[in-house]
Amino acid sequence: MSDDLFSHAASEHLARRAPLADRLRPARLDDIVGQDHLLARGAPLRALVEVDRLSSIVLWGPAGTGKTTLARLIALESSSELVALSAVTATVGDVREVITGAQRRLGEREIGTILFLDEVHRFNKAQQDALLPSVETGLLVLIGATTENPYFTVNPPLLSRSTLFRLQPLDTEALSELVRRGLDAERISASDAAIDHLVGRANGDGRAVLTALEVAIALATSRADPDDPHPALELGDAEAAVDSRALGYGRDDHYDVTSAFIKSIRGSDPDAGLYWLAHMLEAGEDPRFIARRLVILASEDVGMADPQGLLIADAAARAVEFVGLPEARLNLAHAVTYLATAPKSNRVTVAIGRAGDDVRDRPASGVPLHLRDAHYRGASALGHGDGYRYPHDDPRGWVDQSYLPDEVADRTYYEPSEHGFEARLRTPARPQS
Repeated sequence: MSDDLFSHAASEHLARRAPLADRLRPARLDDIVGQDHLLARGAPLRALVEVDRLSSIVLWGPAGTGKTTLARLIALESSSELVALSAVTATVGDVREVITGAQRRLGEREIGTILFLDEVHRFNKAQQDALLPSVETGLLVLIGATTENPYFTVNPPLLSRSTLFRLQPLDTEALSELVRRGLDAERISASDAAIDHLVGRANGDGRAVLTALEVAIALATSRADPDDPHPALELGDAEAAVDSRALGYGRDDHYDVTSAFIKSIRGSDPDAGLYWLAHMLEAGEDPRFIARRLVILASEDVGMADPQGLLIADAAARAVEFVGLPEARLNLAHAVTYLATAPKSNRVTVAIGRAGDDVRDRPASGVPLHLRDAHYRGASALGHGDGYRYPHDDPRGWVDQSYLPDEVADRTYYEPSEHGFEARLRTPARPQS
């Protein structure tokens, strides 16, 4: 009995000391802010939960969007029992233990099992494969939560047996509601400017805004008059609480921001290119990765419309190695601005693609005899070099001869565009016979 009393007292003490985000964790689906596309009346996830017909799902979304809370509330609404594992610490043995428990629970009490697997992307292939048979038969209803793109991190067989629901970053209205709930719980007021600052810097993360609010409340309380039981939270408190927060940047952000970066430069928008460059650098992206992407883009999207683009991109890449950050951000910005404002052409990209298709799909008889190496003893007896005409022997510096195998002699791979330097190449530079 005494152990139970101490345990109860400890639980109450921990509950009082729990972070604000935990103390405000919703107890009903209706208490969840945001995610109306999934949880509003008649929305798909809400409908499945209400009729208790949920099959395995994967909840994909940024941190602080309510994945863990939603999983627990789904379990409460269900007739099944919830078992929770973290993919960070769980092993194949833990998975097998859950499966054994699910079989016993179903056989003895006819109760199903929901397995909530947090950070499901951290499970390796063997661990995911161990889950697959039980998910396939319905012995386990899997609720996987991940901040990473599941198409990259979850085994296709497991993903194909689950319904994917994507959670969105919380909007301003949802974040403001969370702040108001936090203020009410702590019995403290706040200026509109302080609330706006907390919400504006939360980056759609509900847990982050409540954590920042808790810090701001502590700051406001520490400077308040001891006789005032309800200090006011001011803008300065909010600024001090959030201004040192690091920019979130997960694996999805890496791919999405990189995509926006490249597309902005390709689209000739230097401001957008510089914005995404700054975003990547602030998030700690490897500058060598950025430099490599610029070198590729210089040929892929600028090409012969401005041949200097490749030189500029290569120079920036070398500067990254030679100078390093933070100064090398100037070199990268230089390259981004140059490439974004340069004329664009993808004709080099198209040309090598066409040539590659013919190499694969059109078998050729090999190098024509007149182009073969004739510098070694015996080459002339094989006919190598016969008929080759040396262009520099002609006053024009060019002679009319074929350099392609007969099977592709009529093919044209490179067709200059009308952009920048490439427009000059549309006029034949070779003299005609």
